[in-house]
Amino acid sequence: MSDEPHKPYPARAVAIILAAGQGTRMKSKLPKMLHTVGGAALIEHCVATAATATGAHPIVVVGHGAEAVSTSVGDRAQFAVQGEQLGTGHAVMQAEAPAAGAAQVTVTYGDMPLLTPETLQSLMALQADTGAAIALLTLETDNARGFGRIIRDAGSERVLAIVEEVACTPEQLAIKEVNVGAYAFDGAWLWDALKRIQPNPKKGEYFLTDLVEIARADGREVRAAMTRDVEECIGINNRVDLADAEEALRKRINRRHMLNGVTITDPATTYIEASVAIGPDTTILPGTWLRGQTRIGSGCRIGPNTHIIESTIGDGVEILASMIEHAIIEDDVRVGPFAHFRPGARVCAGARVGNFAEIKNSTLGAGSHMGHFSYLGDATVGEHVNIGAGTITCNFDGVSKNRTVLGDGAFIGSDTLLVAPVSVGAGARTGAGAVVTKDVPEHSLAVGVPARVIRKLDA
Repeated sequence: MSDEPHKPYPARAVAIILAAGQGTRMKSKLPKMLHTVGGAALIEHCVATAATATGAHPIVVVGHGAEAVSTSVGDRAQFAVQGEQLGTGHAVMQAEAPAAGAAQVTVTYGDMPLLTPETLQSLMALQADTGAAIALLTLETDNARGFGRIIRDAGSERVLAIVEEVACTPEQLAIKEVNVGAYAFDGAWLWDALKRIQPNPKKGEYFLTDLVEIARADGREVRAAMTRDVEECIGINNRVDLADAEEALRKRINRRHMLNGVTITDPATTYIEASVAIGPDTTILPGTWLRGQTRIGSGCRIGPNTHIIESTIGDGVEILASMIEHAIIEDDVRVGPFAHFRPGARVCAGARVGNFAEIKNSTLGAGSHMGHFSYLGDATVGEHVNIGAGTITCNFDGVSKNRTVLGDGAFIGSDTLLVAPVSVGAGARTGAGAVVTKDVPEHSLAVGVPARVIRKLDA
């Protein structure tokens, strides 16, 4: 697409997204629009693109799985229902009421998740600048993927027709320019023109591409903008297309992060969803998967083989071969290998968590150390606490979860069992193998099974 600055768009440009199809080739009980790439449903990508390009909520035409699709999109769009599947032209007709009065109407498909706002805006600019009835997006490719062929007027930029692949002559099949399925229409012309589409005699469907011939009959121009980005034109018809789109989007996301100062040592094995944010000078090592609204600070080292879901990571954090989900890790923390932070885990600045340690719904205070083979569940741990290897908080009594509290500077000996609800005071210690069933006062030493306080410690 052209990099030249665009003229202002017409007042009230409206986007329509066609998302009513059943998607039988997906062979799935899930509506096609709800299959995901890059961590979001196909329709969610398309809604975001349309909204960015036009500056307004798009209109989504739903049909198969309408309720589920509408729920996924929520209040980010308006909806029109295509009760009977009678083709793409018929689908656009269903959006006439909410789109009425728009100077320009864009139409895209809900199974094209890689189409960019910049490309759609270029198409809008082409229609606005030329006054064409239709501006459509095309691609020159050796792999037509079933797209219709573009028939141009020799020696001009005008489009004469779009011929669907099944209707092409051998000469037309040799044409490499294909119709991608993204359009910008003159809004004042569109709605009357749609009413003049004749149903296909074989299927009884109304095809949106027939508008090209209607525009020509009206003496109006049809213009085409060619994109050179093959990947953004991937339409999802089956699981193979879905995998192709996933790979293409992963490359796009990884490239964006690398250009923003993130080192990704092996992009082919790094999976970062579109919603993830990463600070500069962070290194992402192979086999790492970052999902959801994850936020990672600067100067971190993540991986290899680390999985982070919906979590916030501070600056200067190192996480090796670990699983982090719905957790908060503050600055300068070291984790792993093989640690597991479950929902509600919070690890404060400067803390260390070792091999095969698990934290759930607990806070590990600043500067504290948690040894290997340990479990913290429903616990509040103060600052500069040492938790020896094999320490377990016994937080569930068979009926309810109970809390453990460890004061600042406590020292928990290896293989200690803390039977909640229980607390260990500031500066207190437990001996190796202790089973703590009663609170241990500050600056006391408790040993044995069950643990008993045997002496006070020098504060």
